[in-house]
Amino acid sequence: MTELRAEPRWYSQPYPPEGASAAEGIRNQLGRPELDLLTILVREAAQNSWDARDLRHNGPVRFGIDLGYVGPAHADAWRRLLSNGAPSNEHLALRKVLRSGIRIMTVSDRGTNGLGGPTRAHQISRGRQDFIAFVRNVGEPRDTKLGGGTYGFGKAVFYLLSGIGTVLVHTRCRNDRGVLETRLMGCALWHSYRAADAEGDERRYTGRHWWGDASGDVIDPLIGTDAEEMARLLGLAPFGAEETGTSIVVLDPQLDDMEAKDAAAYLAETVAWHLWPKMLERADGTLPMRFSITCEGRDFPVPDPRTTSPLNLFVDAYRQLDTEEGRMLSCQKPVRQLGRMGLVQRPLVPLEPSPAARRAMEMVQIERSVHHVALMRPAELVVTYWPGRETGAELLSYAGVFRAAEEMDAVYAEAEPPTHDAWNHHRLEGPDRTFVRTTFTRLKEAVDELLQLGGAVREGSANVALGAASARFSPLVGGAWGTGGATDYGGTSSVGRAAAAPDDDEEPSGPRHGPHSGTRRKGRGSGAADSPPMTDGITRTPRPRVKYAGETAYEERFGHSVLVQAFTLPAPMLQRVRVELAVVLPGTGNRETDPPAGAAMPGLVGWEDPAGTLHASPTFVIEGGGDAVWRAVVRPAPDTITEITVKTQAVTAS
Repeated sequence: MTELRAEPRWYSQPYPPEGASAAEGIRNQLGRPELDLLTILVREAAQNSWDARDLRHNGPVRFGIDLGYVGPAHADAWRRLLSNGAPSNEHLALRKVLRSGIRIMTVSDRGTNGLGGPTRAHQISRGRQDFIAFVRNVGEPRDTKLGGGTYGFGKAVFYLLSGIGTVLVHTRCRNDRGVLETRLMGCALWHSYRAADAEGDERRYTGRHWWGDASGDVIDPLIGTDAEEMARLLGLAPFGAEETGTSIVVLDPQLDDMEAKDAAAYLAETVAWHLWPKMLERADGTLPMRFSITCEGRDFPVPDPRTTSPLNLFVDAYRQLDTEEGRMLSCQKPVRQLGRMGLVQRPLVPLEPSPAARRAMEMVQIERSVHHVALMRPAELVVTYWPGRETGAELLSYAGVFRAAEEMDAVYAEAEPPTHDAWNHHRLEGPDRTFVRTTFTRLKEAVDELLQLGGAVREGSANVALGAASARFSPLVGGAWGTGGATDYGGTSSVGRAAAAPDDDEEPSGPRHGPHSGTRRKGRGSGAADSPPMTDGITRTPRPRVKYAGETAYEERFGHSVLVQAFTLPAPMLQRVRVELAVVLPGTGNRETDPPAGAAMPGLVGWEDPAGTLHASPTFVIEGGGDAVWRAVVRPAPDTITEITVKTQAVTAS
């Protein structure tokens, strides 16, 4: 055990004659943000970590948030060491918090430069000045080219999240000599006050407090072995032999009235929604950032944006940015390239997120459908999700990504509020104001072009069967569409039974009920036989027909429950299939194809081919014959029995 050269204590800053910033002023610099503090924490802390990444480090930046309590092995050290010289509870309620279970939140990064540079505000350094920018000063301009931050006001969120405005800063960096150096310091921002000093004279205090080495004329952080020994006594996670980074420990974190485990689940979802571009591998195979959320020893995995709906739509749009599918958005007067945009459209079952995911989505103003464009600067951190025009089709969504051009980074940065969660052109003047305003004009134009307004999609349309989407999804459809005459329909069928020929008698069978909605089938039972052989010597053209392959089943698609009916088309000909949907109210037997006002109806999601690819189209052309199994995928209506009828029609060449 290493003996400390001086036991750390608290120092409360009095107002100097020339004046200083009050704690309230720093705490209020975030203004009144629309985002909650946990969301701001994720955005600001991760942004700071990304800006501080160590370019000499080959691996990803590791960013983590841990919720928990100080363990019994270290609690006494916290109470003894952090009470030394602390203000009275009237001015900073630290002693009160330390008396009970000490709850903490640790926000950490590794693979970053740590908080290096001078430790005193008046000192000059040739390199970065991260320590004084975070611990000492307020409103420092960013010193990272194309970084996410601007004036560093986001650090206030750490103090706002603490019930007593107090944090510990534990960092490892390289000093001006290039030597690894550990630093540890406590900081508090609460409120200004008046109190008697050591001589008994009343003085005014700023409400800013620091805990560290008070042996000199200015309170300094613990450095080197003193910092490492103190971190050990407090149970803080040590740094590896060559590791650099920072851990910010928030005392008495306020979790917006959530239980710790619920807050952890929410943080994991929030990371996914706001930081997903940093979770994607780059073209060279490198991963920008790796995230972890833990609570009292339990991991809360961050959803993978590549496989999580609807984030995967934004991922696909992001992949377009540097391809021919992406487009450059420009301003014509004055002429300037604004940035690149990717935009994708596809069917999406109405979202049914978990409580944590729903809360995270509410923060980005996404509810049951996606019609948004993620805005980002070159640092590729999501600024906000701009809502475009809705599709008018319940099961059709689109997602876009706009990334500002590097030469425009400063313009968009100036358009952001302290929380970096919007682009407001009215904050700017002259051409810069025009550029940002024109950006949203170009976004609207791109969305309108995608949706073909006035044509396939009409604003306010109640179409739920993807009919409005068929034209946009026609490139996905395999086979020829054909324009020739049609024969009679080969039969009707509802979920889970074979098709009946149009002249066959149909006897409805009893309905089957699911937990929220059921399915109903009509007809003679599954597995209807093929047409009997011809015995009169006349060659007859086989009729198109549907043959069901098993019962209707509830399955998972897009992360949601749907009804799936498998079928084959025995006749060897080109056939167009479609589906008729109806509901039967439980206990009544009444069949409805037109819903009452405000009532839900089932909707076709699409046709799933034998390879598992879903084709979003109200009808689909299939080459019949053989045993290839296709599937009709349907979104059921809640609290009803869903009746599915698959019909087929021959397609002849023109």
